[in-house]
Amino acid sequence: MQIKALEHDFSICKVKTLDTDYLKQEFCFVCKTDEELSLVCQTEYVPSDVIECDNGWRAFRIQGILDFSLIGILAPIAKILADNKIGIFAVSTYNTDYILVKKENFQKALDLLKANGYMII
Repeated sequence: MQIKALEHDFSICKVKTLDTDYLKQEFCFVCKTDEELSLVCQTEYVPSDVIECDNGWRAFRIQGILDFSLIGILAPIAKILADNKIGIFAVSTYNTDYILVKKENFQKALDLLKANGYMII
């Protein structure tokens, strides 16, 4: 399985409102529930009116389109990282999964995945 390292710094935010300008960025993940509105975006595009924000994240994605019938794609990655005390923030899209880790753990995470048979591109 191929893992693509993304070159951007990311922030995970709780926001008051959803501005459609977010959707113009290359990467933007929005989640709305009955309790909150969350935004994951490139750090350079964090809105000024956030309620809370956690900076210092990097991301990689599982390359390719993952069919919904596939089971257990994210779990082994999460286990490898958890066993090495690396926390994750996972985001799934229709096509694939994105895994964010704190910037200081990013290279270690990629090295661990490579050592466990993942191809890093």
